[in-house]
Amino acid sequence: MLFLALAALWWGCPAAQAQQNNSVNCRDNQLDTSTVDAGIRFDQNPGGNYVRVYSTEKIKLPLDKWPLARQLTFSEDSREYQTAMHCLLRGPDNSLHTGEWRTQSPVVSITGKRVSVEYDSIALINSYKPIVLGPWEINREQDERWQVRLRPPTLQKAGWEKVEADLGGLDFNDRSGLAFRSTEKRLVWENNRPTSIRLEVDLPWQRSWVLSYGQSFWSTAGVAAWWVCASAVIALAALRTRRAHPVGAAGSGHDDNPTQAVLQWAVLSGAVALMLILLNSQNSISPHGYTLVCIAAGLALVLVARPWCGGGPITTAGGTTASGTAADGTTADGTTAASGPFEDRRRRQAPAVIGTASTVAAVGLLVVLAPELFGLPPTLVSKVAPSASAKFGYVLIDLATVWLWLAAMTAWAWRFGREGALIPASWTARWDKAPVRCVAVLSALLGVVAAGLLLYLCWESENQWRRITWLTGQNTGAQHGAYVSKYLGGFPGTELTWVFSYSWVLTGIALLALLHIRSKTPRVRTGRKRKSTALGPEGPDLLLTAVVFAFTTGLQGATLAGNSAQYSLWLILNIGSLFAVLAAGRRWSVLSQLGDAFYVKRLSTKKRRRALMAKAHEYRSLNHQLGLLDQGRAEGVTCEQLEGRLHGLRRWLADGCGHNNPPEHISVLEAALAWGPEGRWWTNALRTARPAFCFGIPASGALLYLQLHNPWNMLQLSFQPTGIPNVVASLIAYQVAWAAAGFVLGALWRLLPGRRSPVRAWSLTSAYAVPACLAVLLNRFTDVDFGMLLLYSVLMLIILTLTSIWMDTSTFRKERQYWPSRFALLLSVYQLRGLSGHITWLLAQLAAAATIWQQLARG
Repeated sequence: MLFLALAALWWGCPAAQAQQNNSVNCRDNQLDTSTVDAGIRFDQNPGGNYVRVYSTEKIKLPLDKWPLARQLTFSEDSREYQTAMHCLLRGPDNSLHTGEWRTQSPVVSITGKRVSVEYDSIALINSYKPIVLGPWEINREQDERWQVRLRPPTLQKAGWEKVEADLGGLDFNDRSGLAFRSTEKRLVWENNRPTSIRLEVDLPWQRSWVLSYGQSFWSTAGVAAWWVCASAVIALAALRTRRAHPVGAAGSGHDDNPTQAVLQWAVLSGAVALMLILLNSQNSISPHGYTLVCIAAGLALVLVARPWCGGGPITTAGGTTASGTAADGTTADGTTAASGPFEDRRRRQAPAVIGTASTVAAVGLLVVLAPELFGLPPTLVSKVAPSASAKFGYVLIDLATVWLWLAAMTAWAWRFGREGALIPASWTARWDKAPVRCVAVLSALLGVVAAGLLLYLCWESENQWRRITWLTGQNTGAQHGAYVSKYLGGFPGTELTWVFSYSWVLTGIALLALLHIRSKTPRVRTGRKRKSTALGPEGPDLLLTAVVFAFTTGLQGATLAGNSAQYSLWLILNIGSLFAVLAAGRRWSVLSQLGDAFYVKRLSTKKRRRALMAKAHEYRSLNHQLGLLDQGRAEGVTCEQLEGRLHGLRRWLADGCGHNNPPEHISVLEAALAWGPEGRWWTNALRTARPAFCFGIPASGALLYLQLHNPWNMLQLSFQPTGIPNVVASLIAYQVAWAAAGFVLGALWRLLPGRRSPVRAWSLTSAYAVPACLAVLLNRFTDVDFGMLLLYSVLMLIILTLTSIWMDTSTFRKERQYWPSRFALLLSVYQLRGLSGHITWLLAQLAAAATIWQQLARG
């Protein structure tokens, strides 16, 4: 409340009314002795989907002919400078230039008795609205041609010495018929009246298609189709796990709560997304109705999440619960869990959550249902400057609405994490012991996040206002007050859409939780048929793994494809291509080629796996001795003896395969490396997720740098409602994608085709590359840049290659004590020739990534 009061007082401080510049006598009739050079340039492929337009204007005027000329050299913040620049560039024009952007202020210089002003501006043709860009006007006629006219608000009688239009390869027509020089890409006029200069341009069909698609119903339908398809995939994965592991099955040890929670989220996420799409598409809906619906939806999301539900104890094969608590109520360290009976915990936790969420919702609803108490109109849209109490009411609504949705996302994440045993036992014990304190601390943190988003929006919105009212002096008054009312009242709509767009992270957590529980819970064996091998996730678990891959790694790549219409197709293709790769792995993976008998005789118990590791160590030692013998550096042993022992290892491997002889190129070393460092595929997955996350940090930095190094993109950070928060969210999303790719690599380690570990990385990357290649083909067809998507794919291959090499060293981690470094251990595992081949392959990948990165950075 102290923060809210301070914020309201800060925003409510009255400002001095600024004098409108249109009341100043500009004496523009004394500007006739000036000379002007102007230009316009079209860039139809700036690395995005839209045509970018650049305007240049260079004005030279004598100091002694215009009394305001000297003021152009004053400080940019001074009133004299703004008055003189307004008179020079705008004159009587005080309209809002919403489509015009500037990377810098006009450059003013004095040479002798003349002052020069260079004014550059940029615009993006991303809608059909007219654009005022410097002295130019651009609008679209009914025949779908774009009319470009030179209509300066001032300096009509000045000497326009040279006007140049660089069309950048666009089709054009010179409607003035006065061009002094004309080529296929350029028009030049000399000493013509500005009002006589006019031309027509045609956008390429690819840019026109993107523009029309973005403005059409199909764009909204494409986003809606993605959410519907995503919900259907989530529900299908959850239902398959329920059929394979029915509720109440004997020995299951739980009531299938994770499956129920995932199904609830599948329905809710799709419904909420469609609700937001519908609300945002209705221009007639007022902030009053929008906020009322969003507060109710946020409260419902919190209550349906039921974060006080712990899912009961889930007994694993080791006799402990999935949360780390034994069946008798003791934790892993021998202490008694402080949670008490499950129902008692729920009675203390539920009121804390429900009471806090209901109180916040009540505060927001108080402002919505009784706006007159805060001096707000019934629609929450004020056409005059809002008072301090009105701003206070806006702040209450904004923080309450966004807080509820942030709390809902947190509640669902906690529900999934706890029921899926993904949360440390110490956290759950603290929540069970002091739920009120935990709710208070978390509420404060969420309040800080919501307040930070609100403050950022206010800063960005004020930057936007200063941009569109540049030189007009409209920083205060009724028009600015109405603008403040608009962005404060529209804050929930802006932020909630952005917050929910990252809810796919929640989906990934939900699927991981369900996958974790299924991997830890003992299965009921029914019937006589039983597969002896469990090399990785199978059946419903395999579908869950594929969906995790598609929702994290695949979706993050889809965001770089440049078209939201691809999302649904991308999701399905990622899942299908991963199953296709695994179908090949059923035949070509190392352990599949060795057969089920090898798993039973050599891998089914820890003792047998230790024997395999010992044989692999012996195999490496014998090969090393053979190398020394060839160099004349070995004594006391003959080549025949070493080869005899190698033949013995081969017989041991063949005996483990039963009646089927293993392929000649597979040795005990390949068998050990194919199994991985851990006994269970889940722990293999966790072991690969960590290094993939670390290896991905430079890759995330490189991708973010490319997205921000362009001056236009950097400019947007200060003018987009979620500019900087989106950078932070993108960094987290990239890291989640890399970690998820590593997790899937570890989970499918024994199923992926390839004798060498880096080949497994290539196999998994190829599962992603199929939809990526289709997106590249579509981007080539629509002439949209695909460099970022290509770089993302190469970076993924590099990260997975490094992770696979790390896995091989982890497989023989118990031998680290015999080697001075991990690299020395790696050399002993691969031998010199194998390691040099891996390094060469890795360097080739790095070179490809560096080449793509350099081209993107240069462009």
